[in-house]
Amino acid sequence: MKGIKLYFLHAFVDRCQLILSILIVITCLLITTVQPAIAGINDDRYDGNIFVVYAGNGSLVPPAQTLAQTLAEHKPAILTFYLEDSSDCKQYAIVISQIQAFYGRAAELIPINVDSLPHQKSYKPTEAGYYYSGGIPQVVIFDQAGKVVFNQKGQVPYEDIDDSLRQVFNLLPRTESVRLKRRSYNELNSELTP
Repeated sequence: MKGIKLYFLHAFVDRCQLILSILIVITCLLITTVQPAIAGINDDRYDGNIFVVYAGNGSLVPPAQTLAQTLAEHKPAILTFYLEDSSDCKQYAIVISQIQAFYGRAAELIPINVDSLPHQKSYKPTEAGYYYSGGIPQVVIFDQAGKVVFNQKGQVPYEDIDDSLRQVFNLLPRTESVRLKRRSYNELNSELTP
């Protein structure tokens, strides 16, 4: 009787070892054949905050103010609608960062990830969803009175946005003006240092 029990025990252990060996081989094959999830600027894969990854400007998200707060302060606003997994938006993040570099202190730049827009039947004119027209990227510019002065979808050239903002701020056209200078957001505030 002991011999039969011992025989079955050895057979059971051998089968367990065989199953374990097969599982190890399958796991190794899966690990070596699965391609890593690599995302880039020219594909529609998610790889993080597009403003940090592609524009070097993580200060844009989350926005400093809502559209309602900005309109209440009678401050010009620039809404930009985007998706983090859109190649068009990834490429356009550089333009949005450039807008902030030149106009970020005078106007409120409000990037809105369209995936974060609440799904409702209607929006108020003080809510970003009111102005979203279904395409990305989309740029909407408001003047000091809260009137929409620019609303375009797609990769709108920086110069078109600049022309609209020059009108909002009553600046000379680009052809008649001195070249705008970029302002750094890493400036030293001399008032705080001795």
